[in-house]
Amino acid sequence: MTNPKLHDYVGVGLRSPHLEFFGSNEPSTGWLEIHSENYFVPHTPERQQLSRISEQYPISCHGIGLSLGSVERVNRSHLKRLKDLVSALNPLFVSDHLSWSQTGGHYFNDLLPLPYTEEALNIFCRNVLEVQDFLQRPLLIENPSSYLAFNHSTIREWEFLAEVHKRTDCRLLLDLNNIHVSAFNHDFSAEQYLNAIPADAVDEIHLAGFTVKQLEQGEIWIDTHNRPVSEAVWQLYRAWIENNGVRHTLIEWDLDIPEPKVLLEEAEKAKQVLTQTLLSEVLL
Repeated sequence: MTNPKLHDYVGVGLRSPHLEFFGSNEPSTGWLEIHSENYFVPHTPERQQLSRISEQYPISCHGIGLSLGSVERVNRSHLKRLKDLVSALNPLFVSDHLSWSQTGGHYFNDLLPLPYTEEALNIFCRNVLEVQDFLQRPLLIENPSSYLAFNHSTIREWEFLAEVHKRTDCRLLLDLNNIHVSAFNHDFSAEQYLNAIPADAVDEIHLAGFTVKQLEQGEIWIDTHNRPVSEAVWQLYRAWIENNGVRHTLIEWDLDIPEPKVLLEEAEKAKQVLTQTLLSEVLL
């Protein structure tokens, strides 16, 4: 039987097709993560369902719309709605991305990469501090997946992320699939990336699947979140947990969403990794 404390550490993404399942079944996973913006409107049926679910499961609010890398300050209306949601749910974590998605009031349907420069670092840290001050709680920042790099970047992504933590006291959400994908696309070492991240700042880990796409220019890996976690990412996860200890871990699946049973089977694999790690520590 899985140690109940380890069970509490592993969760799955809560997507709209599964609201009914998690609302009408006994807790079958340790926690659930939502995309915050989907629940900003307070009196919708979905928000009411989420309120009931939050009575059974700890909830984490994972945002995609703060656009922390934008030169403009964070949209105050967006931030107010996020704070209202956070106040209603008292979530386990509140997180967003090392990216930008709006400029001049125009929003894009993607998490766009930053140029890793001192100027971008100053802007990003300014926005993180503003959000944390408004919410009165730390924000988790997630490393992105990326498919292009800026020629004028002067800082490596892992150094940029570590410096954001240092300057803002934010926490980190380590997405191992994103690191695996970006490492292939940009020809760097995933292990080098992970070794440079301050492990004691990591509160959460994301695991997901990716797609290999063949283009005329060559092969590219895309962070599609539409399939099981790859064995290579499981290996990164095992190694990181063995070296740094247990962390809250999430199975993400956003496209071609399967039955809840599939997500829970993936979550069970993560629990097994945590269990094996603790058993190894006891035997040592």
